Amino acid sequence: MAAARASRGSRARRAGRAAGRALHRPLTGAARGVRRATHAQGAGESGLAKLIELHAVNSAGDVLITIALASTVFFSVPTHEARGRVALYLAVTMAPFALLAPVVGPLLDRLPHGRRAAMAGAMLARAVLALMLTGAAAGGGLALYPEALGVLVASKGYGVVRSAVVPRLLPRQISLVRANSRVTLAGLLATAAAAPLGAGLHLIGPAWPLYAACAVFVAGTFLSFSLPHKVDSGRGEARARLASRNGAGTAGPGGRRARPGLRTVGPSVLHGLQANASLRALSGFLTFFLAFLLRERPLGGLGPAVSLALVAVAAGAGNALGTAVGAWLKARAPELIVAAVLGLALGVMVVAALFYAVLAVLVVPAAAAAAGLCQALGKLSLDAMIQRDVPEAVRTSAFARSETVLQMSWVVGGALGIALPLLGALGLAMAAVLVAVGAVLAVRGLLDAGGRGGRPTPRVA
Repeated sequence: MAAARASRGSRARRAGRAAGRALHRPLTGAARGVRRATHAQGAGESGLAKLIELHAVNSAGDVLITIALASTVFFSVPTHEARGRVALYLAVTMAPFALLAPVVGPLLDRLPHGRRAAMAGAMLARAVLALMLTGAAAGGGLALYPEALGVLVASKGYGVVRSAVVPRLLPRQISLVRANSRVTLAGLLATAAAAPLGAGLHLIGPAWPLYAACAVFVAGTFLSFSLPHKVDSGRGEARARLASRNGAGTAGPGGRRARPGLRTVGPSVLHGLQANASLRALSGFLTFFLAFLLRERPLGGLGPAVSLALVAVAAGAGNALGTAVGAWLKARAPELIVAAVLGLALGVMVVAALFYAVLAVLVVPAAAAAAGLCQALGKLSLDAMIQRDVPEAVRTSAFARSETVLQMSWVVGGALGIALPLLGALGLAMAAVLVAVGAVLAVRGLLDAGGRGGRPTPRVA
């Protein structure tokens, strides 16, 4: 009898171990697959894989905070009241951001040997702010706005430093556009994974996504210090301006030489920034205009929630596709990519405006997908131009200034989307106008620079 019991116990233990292996194998296999993808083509040896993983953590935390804020500001009230609350949110958070953002670059310039600490600080600040937001998210109080501003500034500070260190971690086998694409794609995948988790946590309570965001950002704080020490190297770094006051290499008042600015590195960066500002304004406009339009006029018999989800999925798919294309392209002329996506966005918006009345259920998701794809490819290419053309001495500030311009362009587009009457054809026509402005300003210069190989000779004071 005892032998039989021992035999049954042994069989149970073997079955338990087999079940454990069966459950463990898919998880370890997935982990090994992710590791192989992030460490491919020398990214593991150069340290780029660590940055890819850190950016995935950053994106997961950001989307959890976004879900909590969106449920408080947008979904909790009727459409007419939501428009006012969203406009107030933009005004209260973005107006101070416009004043604070120019300070971010110079502050980071003074930490050339502390980029890992700067990224860790941005993570830790958002962990603390996520906890502070839990009370405001539940009650929708005014404390929500300054705390959301803090999250925004910390997020942009992280983004500026992350963009500036990519060239330091670049393997020889990968171009800048492809490296940027890998980092961005990791962020998109993390966003896609964290968004359902955030939505599920919100069903438990409005503060739960913020608790999860706090935990994610605490993990990111420690992960920041796992980056290689070489990202903290910053010899001779200086500040950059969007335009030099006295021109590069020329003497200023008192015989002092002028500081270099973005205009001093050739036309590619300036035209790329103009084009991306147009695409970012398009993104902000469509985000708010379609959000309010589809609450009032859902697509083809679908409900408001389904219509919004359809457009959001289309935009996310377009963004992911643009990032994947950027990772696939062996791009040596990002100017041509930016010019091409401007043309694509303009064409899609014009067609969507013309056919909205009869094919809204098709053209609205197509417009959202095109905007996502073009914004992703355009931003990857702009980052590559800055990383390629701007001397390392001023690269951090260059990223700070460009990120500020793009963020404010998104706000301008969003403000137009809130203010415009909720007429689909009119809104899509306005979207086409926003892209057309960028095309007029930038396409000719981008094509000229791309034809020269896109490598102007930098002139640094």
